[in-house]
Amino acid sequence: MNSAAAGLVLRSLRATRRPLPLLSRPPPMRLPTRRTLTTSPAARSKQAADDPEFVSVLDGPARIVRVGGERKFTPLMVLLALMPIVAFGLGTWQVQRLGWKTQLIAKLEDRLLRDPLPLPPQIDPAAIHDFDYRRVRASGRFRHDQEMLVGPRLQDGKDGYMVVTPLERGGGASTILVNRGWISKQHRSQASRPQGLPTGHVTVEGLLREPWKKNMFTPDNRPERGEFFFPDVHEMAALTGSQPVWVEETVVPDFMRMMHYEANGIPYGRAAEVNLRNNHAHYILTWYGLSAATAIMFYMVMKKPSSNVARRMHASREV
Repeated sequence: MNSAAAGLVLRSLRATRRPLPLLSRPPPMRLPTRRTLTTSPAARSKQAADDPEFVSVLDGPARIVRVGGERKFTPLMVLLALMPIVAFGLGTWQVQRLGWKTQLIAKLEDRLLRDPLPLPPQIDPAAIHDFDYRRVRASGRFRHDQEMLVGPRLQDGKDGYMVVTPLERGGGASTILVNRGWISKQHRSQASRPQGLPTGHVTVEGLLREPWKKNMFTPDNRPERGEFFFPDVHEMAALTGSQPVWVEETVVPDFMRMMHYEANGIPYGRAAEVNLRNNHAHYILTWYGLSAATAIMFYMVMKKPSSNVARRMHASREV
């Protein structure tokens, strides 16, 4: 090969030669350090099986594990468990009260159907219980000078008073207390209601009632000021020299008549009907409903979802 051909080949090789890429050197591998429990070579060479007092977990006694997790009965859970029982008992008691109240109302309404009974000259206060809501008739003269106003009493949203007047029967008969009815507040003074003060001999027809029972929220009467917040039959009888006998005058309900009486200050009596409250059916639904609701709540609390440990134990038992 001549020099010209050799030069041509050399130039061709130089043109086709490419630089080789630089290879990056990988980082040196770091082996994990081995941690020893002890630094003593003798301790490192000693195994657990070499210890004569070593006890394996497999050699221990078996223990029963509750799959659902431990339940701690807090005071709140105990109360939640007792509420269905207590509410059910109260509901059952209201069922008994409903039966008793229904029979009582039926007995009292039966007394209203009977003809008015003339009051005897002397009345035994202990026997009034057996004649409660009994229609009676009495005659005599009203002692308006001993009139007592009990109130305030609301009727149809209007403020007023209950007029209580002793009825002096005469002829050796005892004086009794008559609840003549309701008057508005503007007729408190007797001078404003001359038509409401009948004179002479009158006949009263009404319901013989047991003495009222005072509740804890009613203030005490102040008879020295002429203020009566509650019809204390025994107190009023002692003040007027009457027997503790309470008669509520009755009228036939009539709207036009009631308006006339109210405008002229004439006491308007009550209707001859039993007005005892009977809400025991509502109480039955309330207590039984509360019993069912709290029982469901207690069931949901006791059947709450299991923990992760319990679920894993369930899964291991199914394998």
